[in-house]
Amino acid sequence: MTDTAPLPQAAAVPAAAQGADTPTAVPAAAPHGTDTPADAPAAASQETGAPAAPPSGLRDFYENPAVPVASGDGRSLRQARLLAAALAGRPGGTVVDVGCGDGTAAATAAPLLAGHRLIGIDWSQDALRRARPRMGAVVRGELEHGGLPLADGCADAVLFSEILEHLVDPDQALDELRRILKPGGHLMLSTPNLAAWYNRALLLAGVQPVFSEVSLRGIHGRPGSEVVGHLRLYTARALRSFLTASGFEDVKITGAPFHGVPRPLRLVDRAACAVPGAASILLAHARRR
Repeated sequence: MTDTAPLPQAAAVPAAAQGADTPTAVPAAAPHGTDTPADAPAAASQETGAPAAPPSGLRDFYENPAVPVASGDGRSLRQARLLAAALAGRPGGTVVDVGCGDGTAAATAAPLLAGHRLIGIDWSQDALRRARPRMGAVVRGELEHGGLPLADGCADAVLFSEILEHLVDPDQALDELRRILKPGGHLMLSTPNLAAWYNRALLLAGVQPVFSEVSLRGIHGRPGSEVVGHLRLYTARALRSFLTASGFEDVKITGAPFHGVPRPLRLVDRAACAVPGAASILLAHARRR
């Protein structure tokens, strides 16, 4: 099996611009690049000091064009359908895809989100270059060391697809997503499931579970051959508890298939989605309190 594809929104990367509406307790630094569209809901930047430089290994890893930045259409379509249903009857909403990667997932979801404004954010310049033709509006930014270059409460919904497992500080990341969401706004989050049906069998056999990684240089002790930089993994129970503790409510978790499952096992993988706790990918829909 291969891993879920990383979206280069890793922790410990250079700080993004922060808006005038940002709480003063969150430090900010100079804005990234020139990828912010003129009409994006970003506030004026302010400079309060630069954070420590990130480890070059993480920076180089996530900026490497060889690192995949797209995941399977199965998850993208399921997530888009959930979001379209949540936004039904509320046209013209702003949907922010945090960690948009190369824009493949957004392009898959776009037909289901017609009438809504979609903005992509990523730290990787290479990913944004590839995303721009698919999304139009893209912004360079990151979740830590100053936060996203967007104003408080500017988003009706946030897509956060398979980013959580790449972060050193997921608590701060969810604080930032909550900040940019309007009260009652929707968070659509996906992440690999540590307790996926095949991982349960692998652990019983003493094999390192799929999605987990012990090195950025190679795969050790588990199926697969692709290193994607996973730092954290969640079960359905842990994810629900974490989102609730982070200021979200009405947390609903469903399952999605994993595009890397070998073809003979894909029917089993799709069937496992009926039991979210055993599915390959966890899809969480929550609302900001």
